[in-house]
Amino acid sequence: MNNLFDVHHFNEPLTLHGEEQFRNAAIALFRKQGIDNQVYREFLTHLGIDVYEVNDILKIPFLPISFFKTHLLQTGSFIPETIFESSGTTGSINSKHGIQSLKYYLDNTLVNFREFYGDPRNYCFLALLPSYLEKGNSSLVAMSEFLMQESGHPENGFFLNNVEQLVIRLLKLDSQSQQVILLGVTYALIDLAENYDLALNHVIVMETGGMKGRKKEITRLELHALLREKLGVQEIHAEYGMTELQSQAYAVRNGIFRASSTMKVLLRSPDDPFEIWHADQYPGRTGIINVIDLANSHTQAFIATDDLGRFSPDGGFEVLGRVDNCDIRGCSLLAV
Repeated sequence: MNNLFDVHHFNEPLTLHGEEQFRNAAIALFRKQGIDNQVYREFLTHLGIDVYEVNDILKIPFLPISFFKTHLLQTGSFIPETIFESSGTTGSINSKHGIQSLKYYLDNTLVNFREFYGDPRNYCFLALLPSYLEKGNSSLVAMSEFLMQESGHPENGFFLNNVEQLVIRLLKLDSQSQQVILLGVTYALIDLAENYDLALNHVIVMETGGMKGRKKEITRLELHALLREKLGVQEIHAEYGMTELQSQAYAVRNGIFRASSTMKVLLRSPDDPFEIWHADQYPGRTGIINVIDLANSHTQAFIATDDLGRFSPDGGFEVLGRVDNCDIRGCSLLAV
């Protein structure tokens, strides 16, 4: 295969078909970033890695996600069109991600969304994202706003503290049999559930994580049970994304995530960061999540997160929480 990332100009999202093509594209991008990304190049040099000797994605070294806090990571040289910043907590150092092309990010987001949910025009989008709206420069807000634009529904909207108005709109749309996606940060959805008993028949409730120390940490299993009971829905959906990524994974049932076509989730051993596991080889294995995000072609595609995960037997993955002793990001996940 030709070096895809030498000829791809990133004017439109990458289209890949099958595991082999993903692996080939990942190796091509690894070699490009190992040369043209100064921080990653120095990281690999320190490890004694020759990029041309790596021919297996399980042998690729993943850069710790903390580097997004200390460096504006770039492959090549460009002036970012926008810089996404994590919401963080008071006094924390936030991650920053310099986006070369906002259009490319949004177009890739749309492709990812369609893989799981189809045409955004089929939905009305309501976003309960108070902390992200207050902070600004949020990739989650940019994604939500773009999906609303693609939807074109007149009742689309963001909600900050006006939860009563959100409930009124939810009930109105549900009575009209309008398909709705309610995208909410975790602590705000808990507030909603603790204050209202609803019976929503046409609403997809999608949580994005995000406790920020505002409430007692609970497991995702407990969270979904609470939201199902109080909001009257059969399933709770979830989105796995973060400031450092341009691709998303979605869980449509049972809290089992599936990565979009431009993204792959691997696990690494808690005892050896260079021991990498693939879902096909280790179903049921628990480890720390590594992400390959091919949409991060201009920044850093190979990221060692601080999130604890487990492969499901069907090839998906669960997100169990955060590794002990890691600082809490604004989009921090639920406790194990």
